[in-house]
Parts: sequence; structure tokens; C-alpha cells
Amino acid sequence: MGAAYGTAKSGVGVASMGVMRPELVMKSIVPVVMAGVLGIYGLIIAVIISTGINPKTKSYYLFDGYAHLSSGLACGLAGLSAGMAIGIVGDAGVRANAQQPKLFVGMILILIFAEALALYGLIVGIILSSRAGQSRAE
Repeated sequence: MGAAYGTAKSGVGVASMGVMRPELVMKSIVPVVMAGVLGIYGLIIAVIISTGINPKTKSYYLFDGYAHLSSGLACGLAGLSAGMAIGIVGDAGVRANAQQPKLFVGMILILIFAEALALYGLIVGIILSSRAGQSRAE
């Protein structure tokens, strides 16, 4: 959801800015691309969780389920908040960049820090998911 919101909100800013300065449209797609990367983080966590679930080879305990749930929630909520930040900053940033080109570097830096929030959620999700399967010594 964060990737969709960030893409939509930034896309509105790019479309609005494209009316004023069409030559800057390709330069201003950076927030849209960065918002799209957030969806990949969720895909990575989903693959990690799904490879950890195989009830035929070993038991799947309640602890494992909660570890996988918390892993998905950590990555998902971090991605949602980062997507909202990227969308808002991207929308305002590309419109401001159309009026003052010197603001481009500052916009990119803010977008990088917003993207880092989702990356932290991905790292926490990987750590939590790796704890699944360690509930009981077998």
C-alpha cells in the first residue's frame, strides 16, 4: 500500500509539474521509482516467510507463526510509512523543483532518508523471520 500511495501521490506531482516545465518530467520520476522499490521489499519478506513454512518436514509452532506475522508487519508498516513520506515529499518536491531547480538535490536526500525507513523495516523483518523455527530444540 505504501508503494501504491507513494507512486500515486508522486505521479500527481509529476503530472502537475509537467504542465509548467515538460523538459523536467524525466528528471522528476525519481520519487515514483523510489516508491516502486518499496513493493519489492514486501516481496522479499513474502519469499523468506514462504520458504520457512513447510509443515511436512517439521512442525509449525505458534511461535513460528507469530515470528512470521511480526516479520510481515514490521516490513509492511515501515513500507507504508515510507511510501507516505515518499509520496508527500515527491509531490511537493517535483513541484518546487519546477520553480527552483536548486532544490533537486535536497529533494533527493529527503527521499533517500524516507526510503531508508523501509529498508530498516526490511532488516527487522528478516531478523524476526530468522527467529522462526527456533522455538523448540528438536
